[in-house]
Amino acid sequence: MNPLDTLPREKVQPSAGSGRRPRVAVIRTRPETVLEDVGRVMELAGYQEHLPKDRDLSLKVNITWHKWYPGCSTTPWQLEGVIRRLFADGYDVKRMNCAQNSTVVVDTRVGEVNNKLKPLLAKYGIRTIYLNDEGAEWIQYEPKTKMLVLDKVYPDGIKIPKSLIGESVIHLPTMKTHVFTTITGSMKNAFGGLLHFKRHWTHSVIHETLVDLLAIQKEIHTGIFTVTDGTFCGDGPGPRAMRPHVKNFLLAGADCVACDAVQAKMMGFDPLSLPFIRLAHEAGLGVGDVRELDIVGEDISGVNFGFHGAENTLASRGQKAIYHGILKPFENLLLRSPIVPWSYMASKLYHDAYWYNLVGRRRIRPMLRTEWGELWQRYQ
Repeated sequence: MNPLDTLPREKVQPSAGSGRRPRVAVIRTRPETVLEDVGRVMELAGYQEHLPKDRDLSLKVNITWHKWYPGCSTTPWQLEGVIRRLFADGYDVKRMNCAQNSTVVVDTRVGEVNNKLKPLLAKYGIRTIYLNDEGAEWIQYEPKTKMLVLDKVYPDGIKIPKSLIGESVIHLPTMKTHVFTTITGSMKNAFGGLLHFKRHWTHSVIHETLVDLLAIQKEIHTGIFTVTDGTFCGDGPGPRAMRPHVKNFLLAGADCVACDAVQAKMMGFDPLSLPFIRLAHEAGLGVGDVRELDIVGEDISGVNFGFHGAENTLASRGQKAIYHGILKPFENLLLRSPIVPWSYMASKLYHDAYWYNLVGRRRIRPMLRTEWGELWQRYQ
C-alpha cells in the first residue's frame, strides 16, 4: 500500500499554475533583530496558509559540512527564529521533528554540533530523526509524476524515507553557490532528505534530479515552505570551498522554484539560465520567472551580489571529469563498484584536511570579527 493513500486529498501539494502569483518575501536583517526578522519574513510570505497545524512538521536543516564554515549550513539564528515563530503561532512541538540525512562525506551528527544546531533542538524539545540510521525505514516509492531521470538512475526502484510521507516540511537552506548547480537553495535541500547514501549517482544528471525530487515532494508532503538565510553567503566553488560574504538578507516562500529564482537573481544570475529552475518552471512545478512573482518586503530590483558560479576546486574538476569529461566511460567503475571508497577518502582528505586548514581558516577569521561572527560566538 502506498502511504500517500492515507493522506486527505486536499492536503496534497498542488502544482503551480493555479492562477495565483507565488509570493516570495525578502527583508534585510541585522543580528540584534534577526530572530524577530525570521518570523516577520515567514509572515510576509504567508507561511500559515501552507503548513497545516494538524500534520507533523519536519524542519529540514541543511548541514552541508560537518565543520562550521560561514554561509555553508543552516545558521542557529535561522533555526531558532523559525522555531520561535512556529511556537508563537500555536504549532505543537510534539508534531515537530528535525530531519537529517548524512552523506558519504558529511556526518550530520558531528555537523549538528559544530554548527550549533543540536543545543537549540534540545532547548526547544524538538526530536531529531536521523534518516540514515539503521532503524529508519526507507520504502520503495512509485511517483505519480513521470520522472526525468530517477527511475533510470535507480532501475531497482526509488526509495524514500517513510517518515517524511504525510508531513509538511520547512526547508532551511543558505544563499551559496554550487559547482554543479551554480546555486543551491530550496530545491537542492530535498537532495539531502529524500535520497540515501547513493545519491552521488545522480550528480551527472543533477538538474533533472532536483526537478524529479520536487515532483515527489509535491506528492508526499502536506505543505512545503522555505526560509533561506542570506546573512552569511557563499561565493565561488561551493558548497564548501567558498568565499564567505556578509549580505544581511532573509528570504521566504512556499514555491521552491520561486525562492530559488529570487535567490539566483539576488546573487547575480539569470534564474532561467539555470537548468533546474528552467526545467521545473517548464514542468509547472513552480515559477522560475521573477517577472511572474509577487516579491514583497524589500525592493530587490537593484540587488546584485555579483557572485561567480563557474569556479572549481581540484576536487570538483576531478568530479566533473568523471560525470561529464574524459573519465565518463569509467563512471560506474569509479563510483558504483567496490573501489568507490577511494572517492570518499579523496574528498575528505581534500576538504577536511587540506582545504579547511590551509585556506578555510584564513577566510573564517575575518568573518568572526563581523557582527554575525560575534553573534555566532555567543551561541553555545
